[in-house]
Amino acid sequence: MWSSSRNIKSIYFVTVTFSNEVKPYFPTLTNHYMLAKFEDSQKIMKEAGKFTNTNPSFIFSIDEKLFERDTGDEQRFVSMYYLEYDDLDVMTDLANTIVAKEKIQQAGFAHMDLFCHNKPKFTFPYEDKIIVLEVADNRSHQSICKYCDKISQEVSRKGVTMYNFASLSLLEKLK
Repeated sequence: MWSSSRNIKSIYFVTVTFSNEVKPYFPTLTNHYMLAKFEDSQKIMKEAGKFTNTNPSFIFSIDEKLFERDTGDEQRFVSMYYLEYDDLDVMTDLANTIVAKEKIQQAGFAHMDLFCHNKPKFTFPYEDKIIVLEVADNRSHQSICKYCDKISQEVSRKGVTMYNFASLSLLEKLK
């Protein structure tokens, strides 16, 4: 069904590593997920309630795409961060730093929607301040993760702290 959907651009089987800071907000996390990119995320939001179960399902909608470029390599990793504030000057500095990194295939500011029958006790307070970095690189997943961590450290030196939300290793492209 999903493989023939015109609304799904791509779908991957992924391993996810959530940061320790976000785990208390989502006590029933798992390590393996399906990651999909959609043409029309509003359509998915309307349909997501039909497929909700006890484990959390996350939908990250890109609100502002910073850039997208062809790096020549296959996308292999997605790193997500959150900010505690959303000052326009901060966003500009952050965007300028990220765009200079040649392995970042796409980046954007996003918000998160959570679908789960067992709602967490606490609401994640930064769900509308997510940064998504899509990385295309032929190196190992660990090396790509370190590359993203260095970007975060570089941004932090400029006074903007990017807190790790999750790292997704794309294991297999299904569509």
